[in-house]
Amino acid sequence: MSKSKRARPQKARVGAKVRSKATVRKSAAHRKRGKSKQDHVLHLLRQPSGVTIENITQATGWQSHSVRGFFAGVVRKKLGLSLVSEKTDGERVYRIAGGTAGANSAAKSIP
Repeated sequence: MSKSKRARPQKARVGAKVRSKATVRKSAAHRKRGKSKQDHVLHLLRQPSGVTIENITQATGWQSHSVRGFFAGVVRKKLGLSLVSEKTDGERVYRIAGGTAGANSAAKSIP
């Protein structure tokens, strides 16, 4: 006959911490901005002439589908910025709307 193991009471984990609302920090408050790839891409998008996906891939090392994902996930959804796309000379140029008034008339907003 084998002995059946009795269930042991679970102990509280030593490493687990209970955080109160006062001790929870906001992630943006402690990080200095300005040197990340995201900041570099946002700087390129804020230029009046805009930037192509190819230029961003060369500047960051990202693949083109990652750049498009950054546009959708970070620029539009997380930051809530208005991204404008124009097709000039066969190339699609992206920029953040709001900085230039003259180029907005011929611009097409990305849905």
